[in-house]
Amino acid sequence: MACLGILVGAFAQRGAHKWLRQGDKAYLKNEYPQAEEEYLKAQIKDNTTKGAFNLGNTIYQQERYQEAIEQYEAAAQAAKSPGVKGMAYHNLGNAYYQAQELEKSIEAYKNALRHRPKDQETKVNLALAKKQLQMQQQQQQQQNQNKENEENQEEQEQQQQQQQEQNQEQQQDQQELAQQEEEQQQEAQEQATEDLTKEEAEALLKIMEEEEKKVQEKIRKAKGKPSKSKKEW
Repeated sequence: MACLGILVGAFAQRGAHKWLRQGDKAYLKNEYPQAEEEYLKAQIKDNTTKGAFNLGNTIYQQERYQEAIEQYEAAAQAAKSPGVKGMAYHNLGNAYYQAQELEKSIEAYKNALRHRPKDQETKVNLALAKKQLQMQQQQQQQQNQNKENEENQEEQEQQQQQQQEQNQEQQQDQQELAQQEEEQQQEAQEQATEDLTKEEAEALLKIMEEEEKKVQEKIRKAKGKPSKSKKEW
């Protein structure tokens, strides 16, 4: 993101100029924590557009983008000239871009171009922010599609699992029913075997009774016959 120049010149002639100048020197030496300290002193003494703008730059360079956004917004609101206001919005767009708030970044760049329509750097940054937002949206759409596909796949797997469980339950029920039928058939066969054995026992008993009667009848007849007399010699 281009263009983070500090504001110098006439702004330095305003209140708390000593700290502002010291802050400018430290900033140009890339001594950002020192520059931040000097700009803070100046802002406490006299809150100026230049102080807010340059303080935002020192904080931005330390990658504290949300804090930088607050300073740039204050500078943009307080600036009187279109040039300074445009620069403040430009840097505000940069801070929003780095904070991944792309829609706000695009709006800030548009505001910058309203005050500085010919600023080429702002136009380039606006195009970059729009492209980045488009890529982000496409990526989000792809993630949503992937998530939807995963959810559909998970739902299909759950349905398949449920179907498998139902099939297993049905198969188990059929096996249990077949086993019950087999047990019933076996019991019927055992019962038939028991009944047949009983009939055979009764028939055998009857035969034995008949035989016993025959034996008794023979004994009875044998006792009823007269014995033969002995032959006389």
